[in-house]
Amino acid sequence: MSRRHDPGRRQRLVDAAIRVVGRKGIAGLSHRAVAAEADVPLGSTTYHFATLDELLVAALRQANEGFARVVAAHPALADPGADLPAGLARVLGAWLAGDRTGVELEYELYLAALRRPALRPVAAEWAQGVGGLLADRTDPVTARALVAVLDGICLQVLLTDTPYDEEYAREVLARVIPPAP
Repeated sequence: MSRRHDPGRRQRLVDAAIRVVGRKGIAGLSHRAVAAEADVPLGSTTYHFATLDELLVAALRQANEGFARVVAAHPALADPGADLPAGLARVLGAWLAGDRTGVELEYELYLAALRRPALRPVAAEWAQGVGGLLADRTDPVTARALVAVLDGICLQVLLTDTPYDEEYAREVLARVIPPAP
């Protein structure tokens, strides 16, 4: 399908890259695979994304929005009287109970930053963004620790096929958050 003016093409390429990585992993990502998935000419992918790293950065940035949006929307962050550990444990449980493929994809893209330095700033943005949301309810150091705990629990669930235990998550998160004075 040939289109001279196609303002949505870049976004379709990002969406196609996410689908390709979801099916084939990062090793299966190529300009050719993305072009075929998006049903556009091969030259469109290199026009919008000169390198695969540029395409991965765009895909990771889009994937990162999922969990941050879920955290930001949770009432426990806005209400200083709410039980933050219980609220975060519920948010994490809801996210992990949702589209498992999507969660795995987000982590695959996130962890790709280990081998692809171009992705590291985007991975850091995610951690800082979620940490910033949590810092509104606690101090910045505790917020960073909470991000690390949330990441660790997610990875344990994803990598070991262990069922998510909300009570365990609440207990661990409560141990990280200092008691109110």
